[in-house]
Amino acid sequence: MASIALKSFVGLRQTSPENPHFAIQGKPIINIQPHHHQRRQRLHIVAGKFSPKVTGRNLRVAVIGGGPAGGAAAETLAKGGIETFLIERKLDNCKPCGGAIPLCMVGEFDLPLDIIDRRVTKMKMISPSNVAVDIGQTLKPHEYIGMVRREVLDSYLRDRAKENGATVINGLFLKMDSPKDGTTPYVLHYNEYDGKVGGTGEKRTLEVDAVIGADGANSRVAKSIDAGDYDYAIAFQERIRIPDDKMVYYENLAEMYVGDDVSPDFYGWVFPKCDHVAVGTGTVTHKGDIKKFQLATRNRAKDKILGGKIIRVEAHPIPEHPRPRRLMGRVALVGDAAGYVTKCSGEGIYFAAKSGRMCAEAIVEGSENGKRLIDEGDLRKYLEKWDKTYWPTYKVLDVLQKVFYRSNPAREAFVEMCGDEYVQKMTFDSYLYKRVAPGNPWEDLKLAVNTIGSLVRANALRREMEKISV
Repeated sequence: MASIALKSFVGLRQTSPENPHFAIQGKPIINIQPHHHQRRQRLHIVAGKFSPKVTGRNLRVAVIGGGPAGGAAAETLAKGGIETFLIERKLDNCKPCGGAIPLCMVGEFDLPLDIIDRRVTKMKMISPSNVAVDIGQTLKPHEYIGMVRREVLDSYLRDRAKENGATVINGLFLKMDSPKDGTTPYVLHYNEYDGKVGGTGEKRTLEVDAVIGADGANSRVAKSIDAGDYDYAIAFQERIRIPDDKMVYYENLAEMYVGDDVSPDFYGWVFPKCDHVAVGTGTVTHKGDIKKFQLATRNRAKDKILGGKIIRVEAHPIPEHPRPRRLMGRVALVGDAAGYVTKCSGEGIYFAAKSGRMCAEAIVEGSENGKRLIDEGDLRKYLEKWDKTYWPTYKVLDVLQKVFYRSNPAREAFVEMCGDEYVQKMTFDSYLYKRVAPGNPWEDLKLAVNTIGSLVRANALRREMEKISV
């Protein structure tokens, strides 16, 4: 292998004085230009890594937030040779979340089956007029939707990160001082809770080379980089312990309710957990009425949860779209902090964990396993990969929400459409494996016709109801 010195080059970052060369892999330089009678040789030119080396230690990264995004990020960083710190205040976090995870997440993140409370193979979609459609007919024998409790899943991911070398800190992140150049560290300010001091914790600082903000919808990391605001939904959930005979009904079944009564722009749910059901709803447009919508959801399911006792009440904001800015300098946002929750379904667990892992992988790769500093360009690779992979999924679900959640007639049409076997197959394939499933052109055409028919019938029903009310 030969090396030659080259000056700065369009499309490449400026070389550092430390290693200003390109490696040319192939024959010696004197043989690079072939004679006419020689076969032309293909050369593989590899640009050297130009960012400075970290001396005396490995790259140091702080992950703020210990949910699925933070846990997955911290584990990946620690495995990749990064000195990793994970800061989380609520180590017993019970986020008001339905807790549904797709089948692909179980395999991708090597989740043990004992942290999955229920393997749901059946779902009921229930319309505003209480017409119920059974969903799940197209699932294969090994396929299911996993139901987890967030405090169990989050704790497992954090513990696994710790086992792989991450330092987990029970602390409340307050703010950070940003550096004025690309090599000076970020200084994080936080209160640490170790059980030995009062409720306010002990003030501490930490210097790191990069920061991953995984601290949810109210992200302080996002505020520190002026990431901008976004619309958010309020999710409200009650955990209800119901009699054993009632629990049998929900053994492998989840329910989703749609209608203006349970939410003007979302849906209500009853999802089974280990020894209780999670009953909840959410809204973006009418946050002040969330308790009224929750009562309506509970009333819709009242016969099936009769005799139940509320054991926990939870509420939390959920982002509705990505933030205007998701990275700056050596700081990147993931999960809810970045705004990675899907419209229509409101799903965020898988996307949180996946974004945390992808961001961490970009840091590991860009730093050569912690040996060099990273810059914004390294983090931007994570964003580019993320948007390319998941933009279609977000766009499809955004359109579905705008079309089918706008009125009760549209919701009736949506539930009717869910009874179609082809729709179920497309929906579950996309959900379980996190890809926009390729369709059959003929079936797609039939689906379009059926959708229009459902919408027409629903609007006709609305007009007749209006006549009656007058």
